[in-house]
Amino acid sequence: MNFDFSDDAKALGEQARKFLAERAGPAKARAAMADSAPPHDAALWQSIVELGWTAARVPEAHGGLGLSAEESAMLAEACGHHLACVPLVSHLLATEALLIAGSPEQQARLFPALADGSRIAVPAWNEPGSISPLSVHTAAIDHALSGNALTGIKAPVADLPSAHLAIVAAAGLEGTSLWIVDLAAAKTESLETLDLVRRHGRLTLAGTPAEPLGTHADYLLWLDRAAVILAFEAMGTAAAAMAMTVEYAKTRVAFGQTIGRYQGVKHKCADMYIKLELARAHALHGLATLEAGGPELAQAASAARVASLDALGFTVEEAVQLHGGIGFTWESDCQFYYRRGRTLTAALGAKAFWADRLVRALELRNRAAA
Repeated sequence: MNFDFSDDAKALGEQARKFLAERAGPAKARAAMADSAPPHDAALWQSIVELGWTAARVPEAHGGLGLSAEESAMLAEACGHHLACVPLVSHLLATEALLIAGSPEQQARLFPALADGSRIAVPAWNEPGSISPLSVHTAAIDHALSGNALTGIKAPVADLPSAHLAIVAAAGLEGTSLWIVDLAAAKTESLETLDLVRRHGRLTLAGTPAEPLGTHADYLLWLDRAAVILAFEAMGTAAAAMAMTVEYAKTRVAFGQTIGRYQGVKHKCADMYIKLELARAHALHGLATLEAGGPELAQAASAARVASLDALGFTVEEAVQLHGGIGFTWESDCQFYYRRGRTLTAALGAKAFWADRLVRALELRNRAAA
């Protein structure tokens, strides 16, 4: 099994990093935090559409590029690194759901608009108080299913203020599955979260028309694929926070020498690097398993999710600490990575859910091998 990216994926990743370094980053993120700012950078989104990134995973028969999940991972990592103020990662995850579970009719109807960026789609599984993507119906929310209509609340939903279509996780007779909801028929409102750059929203469904998308098994497969892609986004954010911190340690002088010469600072920076490289190894394994259609995808995806969140959480917290007093201020760029890190940690269920999923997958593997 090849754990490296293809040449095409590497080329796309390099293009994405260079492009977003010029068009995104902390300065753009700071401007996006203003109350008067639009939900996403429309000019940047149009450029991304023209580059074909929104069409990356859409089959060529429906106007897309028909690329692999490797390209989605590279784009997610670049967006995470540069804090891109666009709903691209959410759009790619929603496209992945249609690719997995969509019927030929659904794909023919929806893919062309997703490919050309005229309609933005986002996944919506989270509910207030929920920590598990497999438990999306609770008595507190009274998330009920009636025919082809959904009732319940989804919040917070990343990039919802920019979206036209939602891929909603809802409880069915055979378990949690995905449903397509046209947001023109639903109530949406902006919702302030810790991340002030990436806008979130609340989706209220009250007998809202919905279209079934695949089965419970398709939903589980989508969760694993989403976990792998989001692992790369998390690593992008962690890598940017680490790079900023290392550069600061090289230039900040305290007691007559740069703080990077002090052992305590050196060890923290080394720990960031080690955790990030460990996460990368797990993420590459998850991506290779995804591409190969391996039976251990649940195990590999769970490991990638856990390792990436561990690296991200450690790095963004230490970035604030190692910047000293300035790291806690509004003027410091540390806040962008810390806020994004906390938001990504909750983007697909708590780390505890994925750790438990990893343990159960390992148990099943060991039992089969016994």
